[in-house]
Amino acid sequence: MSRMTILTEAELRAIVKLDLDAVACVENAFRALATLPVAMPPILRLDIPEHRGEVDVKTAYVPGIDGFAIKISPGFFDNPKLGLPSVNGMMVLLSSKTGLVEALLLDNGYLTDVRTAAAGAVAAKHLSRADASIAAIFGAGVQAGLQLEALMLVRPIAEARIWARDPAKAEAAADALRERLGIVVRAEPDAATAAAGADIIVTTTPSTEPLIKAGFVSAGQHITAMGSDAEHKNEIAPAILRMADLYVADSAKQTRLLGELHHAIATGVMAAEAEITELGQIIAGDRHGRRSDSDITIADLTGTGVQDTAIATLARDRAQAANTGTIFES
Repeated sequence: MSRMTILTEAELRAIVKLDLDAVACVENAFRALATLPVAMPPILRLDIPEHRGEVDVKTAYVPGIDGFAIKISPGFFDNPKLGLPSVNGMMVLLSSKTGLVEALLLDNGYLTDVRTAAAGAVAAKHLSRADASIAAIFGAGVQAGLQLEALMLVRPIAEARIWARDPAKAEAAADALRERLGIVVRAEPDAATAAAGADIIVTTTPSTEPLIKAGFVSAGQHITAMGSDAEHKNEIAPAILRMADLYVADSAKQTRLLGELHHAIATGVMAAEAEITELGQIIAGDRHGRRSDSDITIADLTGTGVQDTAIATLARDRAQAANTGTIFES
């Protein structure tokens, strides 16, 4: 007889928060990716163009972790017009020892949101200036707000600008975040003005055209690109990757195929065989991060299966400690 725990989004929200534990959990996942023989197959991707839909399936086995997650992550970008969220999904956690299903995490994308935001915090912790206090967030969705919240866990952020294609959405997001986070947050309709003087720039959109142009970037800035998780998506002008002092990938194998790096290679700005620093190598101390306050640094985060396995096992452990969820025996 096997036992499986079923956890709903509400139950998961109660036990897994965007906090320093979540950041540490994701940081350890990146370290494992750089230092252990992790098995992480390429992302399985399905496009449903007539409904602006895409589905990603991610997984990874990390030696030493007793479970591995398989995550199904749909994004249907016309859903808001139907009054539905654009992102949802679920994770299945299986035993690394027996392959039996241990937990079904019906999170509707919540755990993905948390681990993605936590990855932004990890990137900022290792790549941005320690005194970074001004953030520019491109995008006005759930992830935009979570990225700002995550930055506040690791940097003394006191001011933020929000830019979005839809100025009304930017205004609404800025109002909500000002209220929630208690810092100065304003909507900025001009992208160049939003980026100017920001210590950290985070892009969180499904854009297919660069939002951050080469002329927007100045010495000392750190950029985290979160949105380019598919071949056709592009948020950062390829020239910026060459002018940066340090470009860092979550997974070089992935960013060569579908991150900002993919576009820089396609346009001849970066060599296809260029050696790439990964975030996990910096965390592990094998590669250098930011070397000076004037460096321009870029983190290209496409989302990795190790993050999903890490957050899913954290959720299972928290559920066991809190004695929450529904046990299903078969």
